[in-house]
This record gives sequence, C-alpha cells and structure tokens, in this order.
Amino acid sequence: MYKSPYLIIILLVAATILSCKKDNAPSCVTCSSSQTPDFEVCEESDGNASVNGEDTGTSYAIYISGLEAAGTSCGN
Repeated sequence: MYKSPYLIIILLVAATILSCKKDNAPSCVTCSSSQTPDFEVCEESDGNASVNGEDTGTSYAIYISGLEAAGTSCGN
C-alpha cells in the first residue's frame, strides 16, 4: 500500500531525466547559396550557431539573420 507513492515519484524523476536529454540535441537547418555548396547550421544548447559542427561563437538568431541578409537561403 505504501509502495504506490514511491513508484509515482520514481516514474516522475525518470520522465524528467529522459525529457531533459532531448533538449541537448541541436536543431539544424540546411542553408544554400549560389556562392557556396550547401551547409548545415545548428543551434547548440548554449544558443550559439555551429556550422558543419564548428561553433561560431555567435548567437544562432543573429547568425541566421546575417546569412539571410547576405542572400543565403536557410530552411529545414
């Protein structure tokens, strides 16, 4: 009878841990330009953009805005 609250707590902790691991995966888009071959830009967990796996040290939103302003097309 007393095991039920412990089971619920264990399940909640497990669900929380598993859901946090999904947040670490970067969100990526493919970008193309008439001047370059296609390349991948990802938003890392710290909010920076990485290009083909290399951290740019620049915020993802600012990096994508700069690319689009230069005529690069980025999308899923």
